[in-house]
Amino acid sequence: MAVTLSERAAQHVTNYLAKRGKGVGIRLGVRTTGCSGMAYKLEFADETPAGDEVFTSHGVTVFVDPKSLPYIDGTELDYAREGLNEGFKFNNPNVKNECGCGESFNV
Repeated sequence: MAVTLSERAAQHVTNYLAKRGKGVGIRLGVRTTGCSGMAYKLEFADETPAGDEVFTSHGVTVFVDPKSLPYIDGTELDYAREGLNEGFKFNNPNVKNECGCGESFNV
């Protein structure tokens, strides 16, 4: 499988990287935290992280560390606007349940 971006998410990342003036893509992973066990971490990558899995989606390079990949394999990263809120949304087929605030999940 792979980690992918929707067209909206890819456009948002591309625009942000252009504004920053640097960066080779984004790095997606998970960390242990929250009431359900894990939370996503998303950061811009200025260089290719050694040992990461590399995916390309709609022209954007996505890096995933090997420890996180089993938890997020098959995930699509979307960018959504809902009312006054906007941000990235993780469509992860591995999630069994999420906490009420939506900040953490478990698989």
